[in-house]
Amino acid sequence: MLDHGQAPPVSPASSPAAAGPRNPLLRRKPVEQLVAEGGHGEGGSLRRSLTMWQLTMISIGATLGTGIFVVLGEATPIAGPAVWIAFIVAGLTALFSALSYAELAGSIPVSGSSYSYAYATMGELVAWICGWCLVLEYGVSVAAVAVGWGQYLNELLDGTVGITIPETFSAPLGEGGYINMPALVVVLLCMVFLLRGAKESARINSIMVGVKIVTLVLFCVIGFMGIKAGNYTPLAPLGVTAISTAASMLFFSYIGFDAASTAGEEAKNPKKDLPRAIMLSLLIVTVLYCLVALVAVGAMPWQDFEGSEAALAQIMEDVTGHSFWSVVLAAGAVVAIASVVFAVLYGQTRILFAMSRDGLVPKAFAKVDEKTGTPRINTIIVCLFCAVLAAFIPLGELANATSIGTLFAFALVNAAVVILRFTRPDMNRTFKVALFPVTPILGFVFCAYLMYELPWLTWAYFGGWMAVGLVIYFLYGMRRSSLGLTALAAAEELTDK
Repeated sequence: MLDHGQAPPVSPASSPAAAGPRNPLLRRKPVEQLVAEGGHGEGGSLRRSLTMWQLTMISIGATLGTGIFVVLGEATPIAGPAVWIAFIVAGLTALFSALSYAELAGSIPVSGSSYSYAYATMGELVAWICGWCLVLEYGVSVAAVAVGWGQYLNELLDGTVGITIPETFSAPLGEGGYINMPALVVVLLCMVFLLRGAKESARINSIMVGVKIVTLVLFCVIGFMGIKAGNYTPLAPLGVTAISTAASMLFFSYIGFDAASTAGEEAKNPKKDLPRAIMLSLLIVTVLYCLVALVAVGAMPWQDFEGSEAALAQIMEDVTGHSFWSVVLAAGAVVAIASVVFAVLYGQTRILFAMSRDGLVPKAFAKVDEKTGTPRINTIIVCLFCAVLAAFIPLGELANATSIGTLFAFALVNAAVVILRFTRPDMNRTFKVALFPVTPILGFVFCAYLMYELPWLTWAYFGGWMAVGLVIYFLYGMRRSSLGLTALAAAEELTDK
């Protein structure tokens, strides 16, 4: 059943699916068809149960976590006291893209996020590339976040019972261990909760988000008492370029604000609530990031962040002189990072759901469980894949690889806004990007610049990932595309006549 003014179903055979079999790489899926198919999967439909507040919590849950609890400790030695400026640069990049996401989410309220937006504007091949980047963004970032979770779990265990998980079983290959068991466990726990259904998952996520917001506010209050003005000078000891480099790394901290857009088919009022949730979540996250970064570098010399795996907990202990507060911070971080794993896994399953419905990945990913209303097989496969990555791959490489995939997808979203404004100017839009076309163009340029700042090794990994994706598309997706098969059947029918 379609809600809230959605377009009526469009017959695939009669829809204007642009290019047809003669030009399969450029065929586009009409917006009306995307919306009409929304929510429907193999054997059942997703359920519209999420409110604007729950959508906002999903985006905050997917964003606020490892970036501030773990990656801050890696970026501060690069940017120095100006690390908060690096957060602002990364946040501005996210803001321009968030505005574009908000416009498209209100116009095309479906589960595929930027994959679906690209399918409607730039064609199937670009949509596949975007979807493949989203698999990298969501799937691999889950693993990266889970790796950081183990660091704070050890901090919590040490402060409460005086023991820690041996490095052999708490660090991945290449970092002194054989397997990261905490990372493996947190992904599997999240899988269990996700299988219960979207509404139940949203409730659990909202509780965890509340805990981590309170934890970060508590850190700011206590850390403020330990600020020393001298720690802020010189502001940029390693130069302006170092700030840009740190911003590229810290962009990882903003990955996930688009998670609400993956819930387009489970929102009660998607056209109004999705844009609001995206913008509100980004505002809350950016304010918290900048406050925490300012307090952190004021309370501890930036050089001391080098090699510190749980810097915020260390600051709490140094300021108060008691380990109790560092234990409280570590407990909050354990919950916070777990909520990121939880929310990002949710987004990943919904993107693959949309790609599967279009025939570009196996149909099993679109099979909906009748009892829970969730893509059960999809969730199990995605969680097991991410669990293995988290158990064996180091955090640093995962974070950078995730950033470049996300920046690429965001750049395409900014381009999609421009294309759709010109090709469908009369479309009903519940939110419009201000200062069009300057804003989406700036969003595209910012994304391209931060991609340029990433290390060449990250580009090499990204190139390899894209090559694998193109092979899969040409061998599987292009041949099984629902849009392509429909167009081929229509062409054969006309030939017979």
